[in-house]
Amino acid sequence: MVRVHHRDDDHTGVVFAIKYGSGLPDDAELRLCGDLGDGRRAVELGISSEYNALAMARAGAKAIAVDPDPEQIALTRAKAAEHEVSVQCFETDLADLGDITSATCDVVVANRTIGDVDDLGRLFRQVHRILKPERPFVIVVDHPFATVSDESPYGTERTIGGWHTSLARTNFRVDRLLELGAGGAAPRPSTLILRALKEGS
Repeated sequence: MVRVHHRDDDHTGVVFAIKYGSGLPDDAELRLCGDLGDGRRAVELGISSEYNALAMARAGAKAIAVDPDPEQIALTRAKAAEHEVSVQCFETDLADLGDITSATCDVVVANRTIGDVDDLGRLFRQVHRILKPERPFVIVVDHPFATVSDESPYGTERTIGGWHTSLARTNFRVDRLLELGAGGAAPRPSTLILRALKEGS
């Protein structure tokens, strides 16, 4: 089922928001992606369980979904047809964005799809190439502190500082950092969200 956020029940002024995970605020609240209407080009880099490309399309964007898994591509196409929206799909490695023209995209969202990528520099350079200047790259990953234990004192191999450094080396400027999911029975945040803006041309 495609998860979309409805402002009202009769579809007057409906908002379809990008989701970042169960129990977390969506983009209607966080406002990380900016306006997606009027045919702006929006990329879901790696198809998440939220199928955000569909929300992008329902919001008025020219939505693009990139994923190496043919089953995910097929599911996205089927869901797009079911919900009568258009999503352009590319079955390719996440760092191989050669089918997307340079400097044509208004936002790229990677929702828990790039945390295990070995060559982040190559992927970030490709994302930088396809984005317009000063447009956002929104990255959602499991928070490094979420799985802290005696065996894994930091939780994950990539630190928050490491994400910053990798982005800075590829001409991105992090302008928002959110640590979400802590509270109640969860003493540590579960989710790290970074918004990085493309610098340069």
